[in-house]
Amino acid sequence: MIKGIVKKGEYFDSVSLMIVGKDIAQMDYVQDATVVMATQENKSILKTADLYLNEFEKYDDTDLLIVIKSDHQDKFDEIFENVDKFLSEIRNKKDDQGSFTPKSLDGAIKIQPDSNLSLISIAGRYAGNEAMKALKKGLNVMLFSDNVPLETEIELKKYALAHDLIMMGPDCGTAIINGVPLAFSNVVNRGNIGIIAASGTGLQEVSSIISEEGFGISQAIGTGGRDIKEKIGGMMFIASLEALKDDDETKVIVLVSKPPHPTVLKKINFKLKKISKPVVSIFLGADRSLIEESGAIAAETLEEAALLACAISDNLETYKVAEFLEERRASYGSIVDKEVEKISSGRKYIRGLFSGGTLCDEAQIILEKDIENIFSNRSGDKKFALADSWLSKEHTLVDLGEDEFTVGRLHPMMDFDLRKKRILQEAQDKETAIILFDLVLGYGANIDPISEILPIIKEAQIIAPDISFICSVTGTEQDPQNKNKVIEILEKNDILVMPSNTAAAEIVSLIIKKINI
Repeated sequence: MIKGIVKKGEYFDSVSLMIVGKDIAQMDYVQDATVVMATQENKSILKTADLYLNEFEKYDDTDLLIVIKSDHQDKFDEIFENVDKFLSEIRNKKDDQGSFTPKSLDGAIKIQPDSNLSLISIAGRYAGNEAMKALKKGLNVMLFSDNVPLETEIELKKYALAHDLIMMGPDCGTAIINGVPLAFSNVVNRGNIGIIAASGTGLQEVSSIISEEGFGISQAIGTGGRDIKEKIGGMMFIASLEALKDDDETKVIVLVSKPPHPTVLKKINFKLKKISKPVVSIFLGADRSLIEESGAIAAETLEEAALLACAISDNLETYKVAEFLEERRASYGSIVDKEVEKISSGRKYIRGLFSGGTLCDEAQIILEKDIENIFSNRSGDKKFALADSWLSKEHTLVDLGEDEFTVGRLHPMMDFDLRKKRILQEAQDKETAIILFDLVLGYGANIDPISEILPIIKEAQIIAPDISFICSVTGTEQDPQNKNKVIEILEKNDILVMPSNTAAAEIVSLIIKKINI
């Protein structure tokens, strides 16, 4: 049963609502819960998640929607009473903060007049106005908010370009500026490698690998995923290239994104021909010849891009990277045999559960080289798009960070609840052979991923001891969670941890090929 209530005219910011939603979802008798403002975007997502009630239609952005799914009719009143309690507590907690928090951009500038960057995370319909205010104050902007109209993004970026400012986003989740990690980012070494990325988790994976190899980052600039689309035209991607070209601390440049629109790629290539610094490009799934015509070095994976940048920074021949990766693939034999021996006859499918959208995309590109019919909620091929993202079909890779999963919830890098449910669901499927997953560490991510995910994996291992659990960990030893400690605990509990998302996908491909011979 699904029941909902509306609190008209009660506004809460999205982070507060996500925290409340997580608290409610953990209550007894609650199967699912969502607490969101009644925006058109949220209503659409509620419909997709089968949590929409017709009475919500007449409400708008300033009204609060609370939806509870439970099979205990007699518990709804008690649950809604607790919702009121949680909302009251989080509002009072914010009001009672001891430190002074300015309530306007002008107030913040008075306190910190030397600031030159503003990070904005508010409801998408208001975010554009605030970003423009910041730009007009001479501040560079990192716009974390999504659901910002395309026309607004174009206006903001044109203004930024005209005034020699950087406008990162909308929907920019990761950046490292002058050594300062912003939003979802990792603790990495300072160095001479600059990154421009239209992908948050792609930037995290590349920057973390570079740091773990002993090299460092000068700047890591996020542009937002739409920047490389035709209508935006790569405005910030190209402006960031210009900035890194002129940055004395940057000696090597890495570009990270999905394939840009052909007209945008043409603009990027034109700019690259005028840059003397070495450039490594990873446009996931793109024809490498289209990249190499600009003089850039094309990589096929995020890991290869990171290692190529390190080799160039260290004045090593780049062919050594290909040799290293090929030798590593050739060494997988005994690991593959061990995992194959674990998997029972009849189990034949991969179930990938990702918190990073780009990591999901990369895994699919790698796996599709050898495996047919991989379904996903990110598939560009309608034939292999999941009819229901909550249910796997044959080989399935799911990005749990897509809107259909995150309405009213914290991002899966922070909140593992949905992934935990899905792990048990996949373990109960008699055809599941491998559960492939990522763990993304760093600021903004779950501070204690082991205590969250390990108990549920142990439960799944009891249900299905003949399943292989394989993962990659994006992060560094310096991250608050400490990558090395996380890996050590996972490996002690019969979870195969690979050194990168690339390596995890490669070994999964080898295992599946062998068990399905």
